[in-house]
Amino acid sequence: MSSHEALIHQFYTAFQNRDYATMQDCYHPQATFSDPVFQHLNAAQVKAMWQMLLTSAKDMRASFADINVSGNNGTCTWQAWYIFSKTGRPVHNVIHASFEFKDGKIFRHQDSFNLWRWSRQALGVPGLFLGWSPMVRNTIRKSATYSLGKYMSGEKQA
Repeated sequence: MSSHEALIHQFYTAFQNRDYATMQDCYHPQATFSDPVFQHLNAAQVKAMWQMLLTSAKDMRASFADINVSGNNGTCTWQAWYIFSKTGRPVHNVIHASFEFKDGKIFRHQDSFNLWRWSRQALGVPGLFLGWSPMVRNTIRKSATYSLGKYMSGEKQA
């Protein structure tokens, strides 16, 4: 197993164990993260995001598979099952992760998933009928950004 492959394995094993501190340690000090909800996060924000999500999620569980590494790049497929706290609805999200590594750490992390599929599960009927629309997508993103900012202002981050 290459060192980058081991890093991905360490990251998602920590996720499964709800060990946000180990996940945070996997990131480079200048890391960036983006997904369909949390876009363009810097290292401090992505570390806070994982801490916020893992400490607030109800019944969170995760799995990962298909780790592939080539040079300084890697990919992985992971899945998460949890209760979306704002609606109490169960979510099963299937995510494709892409990584770029630098200095033995995750430097760029891009998660991709179907936001409409997510919104149908997390939001129910409104997500089913409107989750594809830019208005609802932007509302989801703004809410997530607000929650992360509020969390970061009230917590000291590692």
